[in-house]
Amino acid sequence: MVVFVCEDSPEGIFTGVYDAWNSRLGHENVRLEVQGEYNYSLFSEYREVAVDRLKAQKVVRSVRRSLSELAYSWIYRTALSEREDRAEAVYRFLVCGFSAGAAGRRITENLQIPAVQTVFQINRAVANEAHLQTEFLRFAEYSDHVLFSEIGPKNRVTALLMPYFTDRLPSEPFIIYDKNHQEAGVWTGKGRWYMMRGAETEPLQALSGRTDQSEYAALWSAFFHQIGIKERENPACQRMHLPLRYRKYMTEFQFGSNRSNLAKL
Repeated sequence: MVVFVCEDSPEGIFTGVYDAWNSRLGHENVRLEVQGEYNYSLFSEYREVAVDRLKAQKVVRSVRRSLSELAYSWIYRTALSEREDRAEAVYRFLVCGFSAGAAGRRITENLQIPAVQTVFQINRAVANEAHLQTEFLRFAEYSDHVLFSEIGPKNRVTALLMPYFTDRLPSEPFIIYDKNHQEAGVWTGKGRWYMMRGAETEPLQALSGRTDQSEYAALWSAFFHQIGIKERENPACQRMHLPLRYRKYMTEFQFGSNRSNLAKL
């Protein structure tokens, strides 16, 4: 078994797909793994995959042309997930799709195939988390009138959030910082948004954990707690609709339940 070890990014995984396919070793004799997330096997050969944007783009073009745009969106979200088998899942899905010939354009409809079902489930989990983040994400305005938001998602959903917020805040520079994965999406208010990763995000760590202390933030927090009806409180229902892991990044919970915020304004 030859294991192709990919960088943890969509480009890295798609490059791994290209190299594994072009190796001509046979699909049953290769496997894809993400760097740092696999256990060495005594009888396997490991090959490091260097990210190559041209190779990744060839894979993307082939998927869009021979399969479908939906199939591409599925594997892209799968590559952004935190599942340890995400690279292998993408590869097996594409093997099924391209092996089906013309029927490959309907590969996303064949959920009875285990490889398709796996990618469908991973894609759905990532898409759901991205959707929740559009509802729960909060911005604070810091120096130079730049909006800053810190999030802590399970999956790498920042790249999925950027088109949504650039469309809704077209003239407002903002940064969405993913604390868990050390990456950030940056929009300057013009041109194109871009991603920062790893060491590039170190300057943003100074803002990590800061509470929005503006008067509007205090007013919003006070309003949130004032409108609650004590007799109607249902913590279990609230946790179901708003999981606890999102709350530490939300303005209305950063101030706690102190109802004196109104008096401070």
